[in-house]
Amino acid sequence: MRAHEAGALHADIGHRGPSWLRAPRDVNDLVPQLWSSTAKKSAEGSLVIGGVDARDLVAEHGSPAYVLDEDDFRARARAFKSAFKDFDVYYAGKAFLCTTIVRWVMEEGLNLDICSGGELAVALRAGADPKRLGFHGNNKSESELARALDAGVGRIIVDSLFEIDRLIELARERGTVAPVMVRVTAGVEAHTHEYIATAHEDQKFGFSITSGAAFEAVARVNESDELELLGLHSHIGSQIFDSSGFEVAAKRVITLHARVSEELGVDMPELDLGGGFGIAYTTQDDPSDPAQLATEMGKIVEHECRAFEVDVPKVSIEPGRAIVGPAVCTVYTVGTVKEVELDAGASRTYVSVDGGMSDNIRTALYDADYSCTLANRYSDREPTLTRVVGKHCESGDIVVKDEFLPSDVRPGDLVAVPGTGAYCRSMASNYNHVPRPPVIAVKDGHARVVVRRETEDDLLALDMGAE
Repeated sequence: MRAHEAGALHADIGHRGPSWLRAPRDVNDLVPQLWSSTAKKSAEGSLVIGGVDARDLVAEHGSPAYVLDEDDFRARARAFKSAFKDFDVYYAGKAFLCTTIVRWVMEEGLNLDICSGGELAVALRAGADPKRLGFHGNNKSESELARALDAGVGRIIVDSLFEIDRLIELARERGTVAPVMVRVTAGVEAHTHEYIATAHEDQKFGFSITSGAAFEAVARVNESDELELLGLHSHIGSQIFDSSGFEVAAKRVITLHARVSEELGVDMPELDLGGGFGIAYTTQDDPSDPAQLATEMGKIVEHECRAFEVDVPKVSIEPGRAIVGPAVCTVYTVGTVKEVELDAGASRTYVSVDGGMSDNIRTALYDADYSCTLANRYSDREPTLTRVVGKHCESGDIVVKDEFLPSDVRPGDLVAVPGTGAYCRSMASNYNHVPRPPVIAVKDGHARVVVRRETEDDLLALDMGAE
């Protein structure tokens, strides 16, 4: 069947929604697993997070706004630190990063994974210990590598032979030794979206184990006096709900680890299995908790190392989404509500809000699913299936594809979308010259701006045409 020109979202003619979606008994209730731990509804039906009422937050800070639950973020960070007590836990900064997040991560005893010069700048500005930073990236520039060396970054994950040679030269110029991990592709495709599955062979990241490129890269690092070989790094994808993919990847990576020990006489002290742990965006998602993941992944590594008769290296993981994703929701204001007639007598209710794909591109980019709730009042009206859409000049500007809201939802209402902590602000844009929303941290009834709202002056400041 020919695909719809505007995308798959426009081919599902009808108003029933996905087969799994059911009308709630009470449209005002929150589904706890989708929200941060302090989220609740007040007696008036408004959303309260961290003791802060969404109505008060919007009255003071405007909308849309990302609302960051500090207690929830810290609790999830501590849960990973506690569960993976024998591992090193690196928070994956690409999910969302600002100086406040860096400080929380450091305070909770986690390390930090970065993947650009900009993320490094944020980490250093926040006062992070450079030794607790890991620097990723498939195309790190010479200036980025130089800054990482000058700062004393704890490990640099190399991704190409060109980068290895570049790093050798930079380290030689500085009379230093660069701590290095080698990114490998294990040929495992996680059960995830094609664009965020990163361990299959035909993609830009890492050195292939199967082709022999990974062993060649390890040998090249090992023979250099300017590089310290720490170990292998593997990452199999994102939004992963079980450990089966890690099991296959670990076996292949530890096979290479054992070969390096046998043929090169090098016992690499570290092994990184990456991140990608999933969260619940809808009731169909069933993520594993950190304790379960730690038990399963620990057993996998121990079993494989025993089978190859090698010492168990220091293992590290890189949760990002699993820590910050559920800790944030986005609050919007409804601008219009429109009933649209479709084919065969069907119809769809479109609820337009004051944000959209500029603050959450994931629905358009990944066909991602989200939930939402009416956030400013109680409604005794029956639920109706709606599609929450943004204000941008794109038919694919959809925030929530299908969700039940009260049938009396109207302009001026607040709608909140949970699970927006990971990649929404990080991937936000100024499409249609819309300023990006603020990030408001809430805790114990207090709200504070950790990333301010952009203004039109910010946009115009970059436009040099007037001069």
